Amino acid sequence: MAGGGGESGMLVWLVMRLGGCIRDAFLPWRRAKAYQRSRLWTHMAWIGADSMPIISIISACVGIILALQSATQLEKVGALSYVANLVGFSIVTELGPLLVCLILAGRAGAAFTAEIATMRISEEIDALEVMGIDPVRFLIWPKFAAMCVMAPLLTLWGDAVGITAGGVFSALALGLPGKAYFLQTANFLGMRDVAAGLIKSAGFGITITIVSCWQGLLAREGAADVGRRTTRAVVQSIFLMILLDLFFTALNYIFR
Repeated sequence: MAGGGGESGMLVWLVMRLGGCIRDAFLPWRRAKAYQRSRLWTHMAWIGADSMPIISIISACVGIILALQSATQLEKVGALSYVANLVGFSIVTELGPLLVCLILAGRAGAAFTAEIATMRISEEIDALEVMGIDPVRFLIWPKFAAMCVMAPLLTLWGDAVGITAGGVFSALALGLPGKAYFLQTANFLGMRDVAAGLIKSAGFGITITIVSCWQGLLAREGAADVGRRTTRAVVQSIFLMILLDLFFTALNYIFR
């Protein structure tokens, strides 16, 4: 496999190859083969549908925690009605994308690294090249495309669950009318806020996939290296997501 120049060279090579796959995806004469479509749908189902239960539980808990914490402070100044504003804005623009993609980093990202690292060490990737199959297009591109689609969709789902859980809790425990809560949330949040959260989640998903697959391709030293690469991929993904979150939040503040 190409990509000399050490770890950084492999990363640059992988990004360039994925860029070529993205370009080819928009060319009308480069239709995806049946096995590529099958792998794409399989990855989308695994990343998306199989992640929904854990994302739903965590998003609901976060929505209730935010409602409770904000009510504790806002009650002191007689502004309990602003709980909806704080919960909705915090989840949609910040906590929703970050928490969803943290789950995906630990669940999907780790699996990506372990799969590719195992195939790398067992020389299955070399075998694909010998058979004339592009390893990036066959192994990595379906993961990349599925993550780009499912990360924003899962973020939307997590946002909805978190806001709903916060509203139900506010109605039952804080005495806030449910209708007023959801109307205030809808009036306070704009499409720009939702778009900002979705852009964040897409950026996080791209980062997770590239870092995870890159670390998998770097595996060399036997089975023990699979665990090391998987741990490194998750840690690096989380670190880069926090940096990206800071960058996106700063941009949103500057161009507000």
